[in-house]
Amino acid sequence: MAWLRNIFDKLVGIRRDEGPTPEQLEELKAACSAQHHHFQMLLAANSKSLELMSDMEELLHGGRVFGMSFIRATCTAVLVNVYSIIQHLDGIAPGKYTRLFTRFEDIQRKVTEALVPTRAKQHMDLVVPLEYVDKSLADVVGSKMANIGEMTSRIGLPVPAGFVVTARGFDEFMRQGGLQEEINRMLLSTRVEDMSARFSLSAAIQQRIMQTELPPELTRSLERQYERLRAECGRNMRISLRSSALGEDAAGTSFAGQFRTILNVDREFLPQAYKEVVASLYGLPALSYRLTRGIRDEDVAMCVGGMVMVRSVAGGVMYSRSPINVRDDAVFINSVWGLPKLVVDGGATPDRFVVARGKHEDPAEGLRMREHTIAVKPELYVCRDNEGVLLVEQDPARAVQASLTETQALQLAEMAVRLERYYGVPQDIEWTLDESGQLYILQCRPLARRDIGEPPVQAEHRHYGESITSGGATASPGVGCGPVFVVERDADALQFPPGSVLVTRLSLPKWASLLNWCAAVVTEQGSVTGHLANVAREFGVPAITGQAGALERLKPGTVVTVDADACVVYPGCIEELIARGQPRPDLMKGSPVYELLKDISRFIIPLNLLDPDSPDFRIRNIETLHDVTRYCHEKSVQEMFELNMNRDFRECGSRQLVVGGSPTQFWVVDLEDGFIREEPGPFVRIGNIASTPMLALWEGISAIPWEGPPSVNAKGFMSIVAEATTNPALHPALQSKFANRNYFLVSKEYCNLQSRFGFHFSTVEAVVGDRPQRNYINFRFAGGAADFERRRRRAAFIGGILEEIGFYVNVRSDNVLARYEGFPKDAMCERLVVMGYLTMHTRQLDMIMADAAATRMHRTKIMADIDKLLTGKARCPEAVSS
Repeated sequence: MAWLRNIFDKLVGIRRDEGPTPEQLEELKAACSAQHHHFQMLLAANSKSLELMSDMEELLHGGRVFGMSFIRATCTAVLVNVYSIIQHLDGIAPGKYTRLFTRFEDIQRKVTEALVPTRAKQHMDLVVPLEYVDKSLADVVGSKMANIGEMTSRIGLPVPAGFVVTARGFDEFMRQGGLQEEINRMLLSTRVEDMSARFSLSAAIQQRIMQTELPPELTRSLERQYERLRAECGRNMRISLRSSALGEDAAGTSFAGQFRTILNVDREFLPQAYKEVVASLYGLPALSYRLTRGIRDEDVAMCVGGMVMVRSVAGGVMYSRSPINVRDDAVFINSVWGLPKLVVDGGATPDRFVVARGKHEDPAEGLRMREHTIAVKPELYVCRDNEGVLLVEQDPARAVQASLTETQALQLAEMAVRLERYYGVPQDIEWTLDESGQLYILQCRPLARRDIGEPPVQAEHRHYGESITSGGATASPGVGCGPVFVVERDADALQFPPGSVLVTRLSLPKWASLLNWCAAVVTEQGSVTGHLANVAREFGVPAITGQAGALERLKPGTVVTVDADACVVYPGCIEELIARGQPRPDLMKGSPVYELLKDISRFIIPLNLLDPDSPDFRIRNIETLHDVTRYCHEKSVQEMFELNMNRDFRECGSRQLVVGGSPTQFWVVDLEDGFIREEPGPFVRIGNIASTPMLALWEGISAIPWEGPPSVNAKGFMSIVAEATTNPALHPALQSKFANRNYFLVSKEYCNLQSRFGFHFSTVEAVVGDRPQRNYINFRFAGGAADFERRRRRAAFIGGILEEIGFYVNVRSDNVLARYEGFPKDAMCERLVVMGYLTMHTRQLDMIMADAAATRMHRTKIMADIDKLLTGKARCPEAVSS
């Protein structure tokens, strides 16, 4: 500690044996106090860094939805806290570890580069004719329009003429007036996991997009393509504008119904309609979908396709195979009069045609009608010049007629089979029929499927009591249970409680933003081919569509079980049915956001610096931010303890705690007024401690002797051996001279206990005084030598005990974070006694966490011990001479 010796030499002068004057001693103590402050702040930043790393590690184990805002915010917070650790280590030992700053900058650069979007910039026109497009241009025009171009240029199916605004055109627009930078700032500053915040963010971004003018070159390119189509198709031509975002309609990420489609667009409205489609990229359904599917916002450039409007007599959606039964290879066609919009949006119950494949080598030959159901279709969507798209009443006589002939249904089925054979997977296809009888394909995507399993036999149905309602169709198989929540307006959606059953009249695509919180879905209208049904299958949410009378019979707040397989809703939670349901897929694992977190974690989470006594424990071997925290923590402890070894600086150093005349494995650093009186030598007796929270902790530490590790079976023992063998961080090298030191930083009302027993680490920080509003206890527990699952269970075990005594607990991965605050002095001390006890008695419990009986036995014993400790405790411990 040369820097501190220089201060001391300056203060003391040449004749050391004369000792410092009182003024010089005060200046030395001030320097020591500053060093203690750096040490305390280093520990706080270290604790926060490890907490953030635990958050990231927990997300990598799956089960939680997170977005890019979480990754950016967490990476920023980790970098800030690790840099703070380095700064405070430099404050403890100025100039001694400056190379850490350079190493930190190298890691920071890698993290920052990983966060930068990597989407390739394509050298392509802003707008291109559809006939130039095929699937090789998916990264330029999006999967949807690439598939449409492929259908006309390679497969030879009838598709309306059109054009595509490319990813380059989108990028040019988003650069206009710094639009993209502003959106990025808004995304970064919003916690998108919160629904109400997401709603406000969506509205603000869409408004900003609509207010931005298109670049002049993009406007001219759009108008040129429009005029080209009008020259081909006539002056009364109108077009539809469809989303074709990068990644949309790719296998596993359909984005079904999450973006806008604008119909019946004329030349004057073309720029405005284009902006509406682009703005839907940040609509609430799209934001929610990307969050749940782990898709980065910057990876979804909004290409937009323009297609000539067909004078639609009928339209709908067809599936080349069953979406819920892998054994059924029939083609399923849903159809309505007018535009396909009522089928796509789930606004009506359509006609249903099921076409069986032939037994020939070519499955498109021998197609035959297997069944058909004709629905009542009282309304239809039509296009009218100067009026846009209108929902109008249907002629009553026509409403009950089939919207397709059998010949037309078979023609559609033949197209579906051709598309499936070409793409190699079942297809979800939108189609329309014009006034001349010509069928057109408007789009196709891979079909989202979720198998219902073996069809139930009616005679084998178990009796689960009287149902509340039944009927409709299985849109997504499975069973869910929860309270009914009716959603009819956007305001209802904002109040949707997680775990509820969504009941709604129309199967609208926008309700897909709620699917991640839904136990199940029941709609009165709609079909299995609607967008909401599509996304429900993708998310693994049980869903029934077309169940008449659901809103009247399913009362809000009533707990129900939705058996989507049998299209029945029962009162209460029926555990047998719920157990039959399929587990939901983990949509985050393998997603772009998940893979990015995994990639960035390489520079943050792994621990490579393991043995402080090894010659490899050097700054040059630091590879991750975890390495930085480990190195700085170890060196700060060494620096503080080395002060204790020099008689000149013992006011600045730690003292070994003596209890009953014997030294312990605990050291104490007096920050200010933590000792009753100054003691000469390297020791401090427990009777000389003035810190209220430390005395309470020590009472719990020493109250009940630890009986040693729990009895463990061979499986538990081998788990420890295997983990200790394969994880070099658990090497016996931890037995360095600092490895098992446990230290208190204390003042009269403050205590920070850093304890390390073998493979286990815990931190207790507390302020206890006469003002309850200032009082708090923070607790963190981590470590262990067993496999991850045992450590995770141990964390939940400790968290459960702390919750019983009033702590707010957050279990993250295999870490426990707990807080207790705002209570009077005696209540705080009671909890600190328990914390001291738990610090000693939760060691090595991870070994028995796979043994339910042993876990219950130890929990019973621990709770009995805690009851004894708390019995009769009405006052905080006082300093007592020992």
